[in-house]
Amino acid sequence: MDPSHLQDIPLTGGVITVSTSRDASTDGSGALIKERFGTSGIAVGFYEVVPDDIMAIRKALTSAFAASCNIVVINGGTGITHDDCTIEAVSPLFEKTIEGFGELFRMLSYEEVGSRMVLSRAVAGIIDKKVVFCTPGSTAAVRLAMDAIILPEARHIITHASK
Repeated sequence: MDPSHLQDIPLTGGVITVSTSRDASTDGSGALIKERFGTSGIAVGFYEVVPDDIMAIRKALTSAFAASCNIVVINGGTGITHDDCTIEAVSPLFEKTIEGFGELFRMLSYEEVGSRMVLSRAVAGIIDKKVVFCTPGSTAAVRLAMDAIILPEARHIITHASK
């Protein structure tokens, strides 16, 4: 890929973990996202663990944007149980949806977990020139999303979203 078209926009990451069973001290997936942002030279400007609640998720996302985060990774709450509501909280806010993220994530997940990947509702989209990724909460899923998709494409996505 020719990087000459990529803009030198400062990248600031936000991390939101959706869970009723984890807190900041037990949030391995959130810690992994923060670590991966850091090793990629992306400052972490916001981190919070919130319950499976639409308004709590939206409030955290608003706070991440207020902290100047332009790449937000929300992990957890993307499944199909009765309390999973991350997708319902975030998808209606998307101005543009990045369908390829969910498609590629599920394809790569299939290689790791087989047909169980059909339970994943991973999505990504643009809100006010910022990108939001919604991933499952497992550490393996977060690692896959960060290493194979999010970090390699972060600057490319933000360059296009900012136009």
